[in-house]
Amino acid sequence: MRPAFAETGNVRSFISAINKIKNYKEDIPSMALVFSDPGLGKTRTAIWYAAKEGGVYLRTKKLMSGRWLLEELVAELGEAPMYRTSDLFRQIVEQLRAKPRPVFVDKVDYLTYDSRVIETLRDIHDITHAPLIFIGMGMADKKLMRYRHLYDRFSEIVKFMPLTRQDVQSIVTQMCEAKLSDAAIDYLCQQTAGKFRTLIVYMHRAEYLARLNNLREISPKDFKK
Repeated sequence: MRPAFAETGNVRSFISAINKIKNYKEDIPSMALVFSDPGLGKTRTAIWYAAKEGGVYLRTKKLMSGRWLLEELVAELGEAPMYRTSDLFRQIVEQLRAKPRPVFVDKVDYLTYDSRVIETLRDIHDITHAPLIFIGMGMADKKLMRYRHLYDRFSEIVKFMPLTRQDVQSIVTQMCEAKLSDAAIDYLCQQTAGKFRTLIVYMHRAEYLARLNNLREISPKDFKK
């Protein structure tokens, strides 16, 4: 598999939304929500963008408390976490004021049942005006609507959609080291249901089949064997 990053329609919508909130003035909230069903490439896109543009990526955990989240965010910002919760909060504010950068909070669904954690993230945004991007699953927007004063701060909302045929063709061309026929591309569109994660599995399989059988081009029948 080639180490490329293919820009799909979802990725372009993501980039557009983040670039917009990065340039908003302080009277416009710099918050965004990115959500979708699993497997459509949200996490991969956020990690890629954070690495490319100097952002901070934070993956939440099911058991994560507010203090645990602040500790990890301080560490991701490049500092050693202090002991007191108030000091952790201060470290984050100082770092984001000194060097503003987007903060991506992935798997935000895990936090939607703890209002204090959600409100703390909102406080960080309101004080620093650093771009804050929540990334969640298909029902994340519904879960976050319970916090109206937070939800109203989402200046940009992006829902990742299943990959189009053009997306699949572009990804295969840029990333897969095996050549696939047009019929094979159609087959992958059907089998993957537009999910990037599943497409990756099929591309690895195509490369394996091409090496094993010395094939110049993969067709649907090769996948079915």
